[in-house]
Amino acid sequence: MQEHDWSRFLLRIPINADLKKIYYSFTSQEGLEAWFLRKAAFTSSEGKSRDPHQNIAPGDKYEWLWHGWPDDMVEKGDVLDMNGKDHFSFSFGKAGRVTITLKNEKEQIIVELLQDQIPTTEEGQVYFHLGCTKGWLFYLTNLKSIMEGGIDLRNKDVDMKNVITA
Repeated sequence: MQEHDWSRFLLRIPINADLKKIYYSFTSQEGLEAWFLRKAAFTSSEGKSRDPHQNIAPGDKYEWLWHGWPDDMVEKGDVLDMNGKDHFSFSFGKAGRVTITLKNEKEQIIVELLQDQIPTTEEGQVYFHLGCTKGWLFYLTNLKSIMEGGIDLRNKDVDMKNVITA
């Protein structure tokens, strides 16, 4: 049996929606807040705040707030790379790097999420490999739900704890 690679994981989900719409959902404040985050603030490399409808760019910095978590739970990172159509990557705090790739397969768009550069310590294995896998499974399912049917599955109640939807 091959040893498990704790430094990375790959998730794929088909979404029956327009590729440009899916890409925008990852690369703008408005898009990310529609399915993923409570607040997604981006600052350009020149230090200017991005408009919520504006696409982000490599070199931008972000501060993200989550539904179901207090304001002191802030994720900070950098936009690393993007091509404007089907590829986007960002640093993900101590949890490594996340790369989103959109692919056409069988008349659907496949959203492929690779999280790599995960520390292989016990903390990295539990919190970042297992924890992030669980989180991304939910959020990618929520993206599909919103894109295909309009139903947002997120828990938005900060007082409701230990649920898989936050």
